[in-house]
Amino acid sequence: MTAAPAPGHPAPRQLRWLLRLHRPAALAWTLLVVATGAALLWLGGPLTDAAATAWKEYNACAFAPRCSYDQDAILLYKDLYAYTTAAVLAVPFLVAAWAGASLTGRELESGTARLAWTQAVSPARWLAARLAFPALLITVSTGLLAWLHRLAWTSGEGRVDTAKPWYDMPTFYSGGVLPVALALAGLAAGALTGLLLRRTLAALATAAVALAGLWTAVHLALPHLWPTVTRLSSLRDGPSGAGIAAGEGVLTASGDRVPAPCGSSLIPGCRAELADLNAVSFYRDVHPAAHFWPLHLTASAALLLLAALLTYAAFHLVRRHTAAPLAPPAPLPAPPTPAPAERAAA
Repeated sequence: MTAAPAPGHPAPRQLRWLLRLHRPAALAWTLLVVATGAALLWLGGPLTDAAATAWKEYNACAFAPRCSYDQDAILLYKDLYAYTTAAVLAVPFLVAAWAGASLTGRELESGTARLAWTQAVSPARWLAARLAFPALLITVSTGLLAWLHRLAWTSGEGRVDTAKPWYDMPTFYSGGVLPVALALAGLAAGALTGLLLRRTLAALATAAVALAGLWTAVHLALPHLWPTVTRLSSLRDGPSGAGIAAGEGVLTASGDRVPAPCGSSLIPGCRAELADLNAVSFYRDVHPAAHFWPLHLTASAALLLLAALLTYAAFHLVRRHTAAPLAPPAPLPAPPTPAPAERAAA
């Protein structure tokens, strides 16, 4: 319950107050974005060139007993790619944890939120100020990191022998719009968690776990969000087809799809099992490289819709808890009325 703002009281400058309150988090976020962005620029530029040259030298050796190539450049490229990919993937978790612990949970736990509500700031405006500017900052910075990661991967594709394929799941998630959608969903989930729990540490842990569960759900649903392409292969070769796999098995002579009992008719005993099933070929349902952006956009649209629902729930929760006005002060008790005998004596 909150009191109505005093008439004529100047409204505080929400953005300035928000930046002052969360200055350490803003500085840490800026450092993370700048450091990761600089590492990705180095990775996609000079380090990719050095690693590509080293691989050319290595391949030119043709297994010669003595070969001279820059092994350090190859190893450094591999390590830095892994570190920067992990940094991009960690961004949504950092956003969710910060939103739950600091953006809403800490202010409700310390009472500063209710203090602001008693001034010229409505609860809805208070929450809007804490979601709008961080959402813009997160969208721009996370999108920049994902774009730089995509550029770094593209510069090494086909040039560095150890470059990850596009369907490597960490590479796939880091190089599109999914990190942005996950970060915005983490912001909304964290803010709602802080409003529900009103405890800093509890909201931090719960928001991070909730985002992990959400990411797991996205990962499981991803192969089924877009129509797949079926690749057929012989019984000798086994299932084949590069890309994000959605399912595989054996195709029978009648056209039925059944689980594969083994991987190739060349394996001892496998030929008889395939013959018992009347199998004619292996099949694999995959998403080729052309499905990269459709998968990213479809999954991101679902995440943004969920973020919008979580944001609506947060505003509804704030309104429900602050809708009732403060009870008016109790009136002072009236003085006792003297009895008739006392009035006569007086």
